[in-house]
Amino acid sequence: MGPRQCQCQVCNVAQSKYKCPSCYVPYCSLACFKKHKESPCVKPSSEAKQTEVSISPVLKPLIVDEPSLVLQKSQLDAIASSSEIRDALNDKSLQELICRIDSSPNAENELDKAMAEEAFRLFTDKVLSTINP
Repeated sequence: MGPRQCQCQVCNVAQSKYKCPSCYVPYCSLACFKKHKESPCVKPSSEAKQTEVSISPVLKPLIVDEPSLVLQKSQLDAIASSSEIRDALNDKSLQELICRIDSSPNAENELDKAMAEEAFRLFTDKVLSTINP
């Protein structure tokens, strides 16, 4: 069984491929996005944002043994604003590798396999040096 997809919240027919950058509503196409933007959307409250952080795009719950290991917003912002990391993410094979890890029922095993690939190791080193300068 593959990763669980969300349904487009605009047409309620197709599977969503995207999320509104403002309110995180899932949508499937540019037409649905334009239709969604006809009415103003609102960023979720900080309470709703907490829920968003704890759920990945494939709707898997975030389960951590040690809550202190969850990244803080400042660390996530540092990753998002790093041009070095964004450039690395342009690599299609790295994108596919990350998607494979994220959609795997045994992500830890898939992550261990990915660490054998030099491109992925270099990417994780960049991420770690960004969050722990």
